[in-house]
Amino acid sequence: MPAIVLVGAQWGDEGKGKATDLLASRIDYVVKFNGDNNAGHTVVVGNEKYALHLLPSGILTPGVTPVISNGVVIDLEVLFGELSALSSRGIDVSRLRVSANAHIITSYHRTLDKVTERFLGKRQIGTTGRGIGPTYADKINRVGIRVQDIFDEGILRQKVESALEIKNHLLVKIYNRRAITADEVITELLSFADRLRPMVCDTSLELNNALDANKTVLFEGGQATMLDVDHGTYPFVTSSNATSGGALTGSGIGPKRVDRVIAVVKAYTTRVGSGPFPTELFDESGEYLRSKGFEFGTTTGRPRRCGWYDAPIARYTTRINGVTDFVLTKLDVLTGLDQIPVCVAYDVDGTRVDEVPVNQSDFHHATPIYENFPGWTEDITGVRKFDDLPANAQKYVLALEAMSGARFSAIGVGPARDAIVVRHDLV
Repeated sequence: MPAIVLVGAQWGDEGKGKATDLLASRIDYVVKFNGDNNAGHTVVVGNEKYALHLLPSGILTPGVTPVISNGVVIDLEVLFGELSALSSRGIDVSRLRVSANAHIITSYHRTLDKVTERFLGKRQIGTTGRGIGPTYADKINRVGIRVQDIFDEGILRQKVESALEIKNHLLVKIYNRRAITADEVITELLSFADRLRPMVCDTSLELNNALDANKTVLFEGGQATMLDVDHGTYPFVTSSNATSGGALTGSGIGPKRVDRVIAVVKAYTTRVGSGPFPTELFDESGEYLRSKGFEFGTTTGRPRRCGWYDAPIARYTTRINGVTDFVLTKLDVLTGLDQIPVCVAYDVDGTRVDEVPVNQSDFHHATPIYENFPGWTEDITGVRKFDDLPANAQKYVLALEAMSGARFSAIGVGPARDAIVVRHDLV
């Protein structure tokens, strides 16, 4: 049985939650392997809409075991707030597994994130201010707090006091903020210990045992390829590996375990925060995509920057992740447009470039070269077979598929859970 990795193909918000939910009814485990609550999934089940920020989307599917693995950084207050909200709506959350090796976001991480971003002024990266970056930095610097630490007050105190020695100097002397006491941090973290303990385990062992027992495991990436700390538009990226390689290190499985890599790509392109975006629209077309696609962050509420489909980015995603299948989402948002431009290459200082430039400056100054495709006016939200799509919608999908480097196995045609056209089996 397969291990499947699901990643975002652009800058996030592609609809990974819906793709995960589509697969979840046929799998046994859903694993979140990177990130935290700085990116969200919106999943529609019947008449109910669920906004998930930290929890894997599979928590909504009965019988599926959701896992937060070691590559995630966890804000415990957010975790239990989200669990309580789902429980109040009748969702069983008792199956959740949490890695003992996952790192914890503390109050001082959130404070440092916010004051550092303000201090940067015009050089801001565009973080959500939720402490994710500082937590990953502490992880790399080997001064982080892990889930297992809150079950040993002595170790926890030692680690918190050590971390605050330097951080309080920064807060007081550089940022003119008050010092944070170790006691307040420790008291807050210990308050979660009893509730957290039943969920904690060696998730790497459990996942490998599940694969040995012929269970199907889906690894769900947070954020997306172009936000990967190594392969994205650095420094305007997240602080973790959101690509398929991150699923291995972020969950403790080997590369031979992975059978399929599915990338979710929107029928146009969006981005939240700062950084280069070649196809970004600043006219009524951009506003049309934003309003019709309801392009506002699930977690932040921030309006998303909108632009046309970027084929070089899709090809880059295929190469970086080893994509076997794409899931195309939000095709219905394009209904009603006379012409739909697609970026097929870039102009960089008068030279045509067919792939994403490795040089950040070149990418920042790249001008899209467009090819226009005829649009359609028919409502496609009720379509469930590819041949029933309008002819121009079929041509658009097939053209994107040919440009993107892997087959388009499923196509989202509306916000509802079942509003999807499946061309090839994903499991």
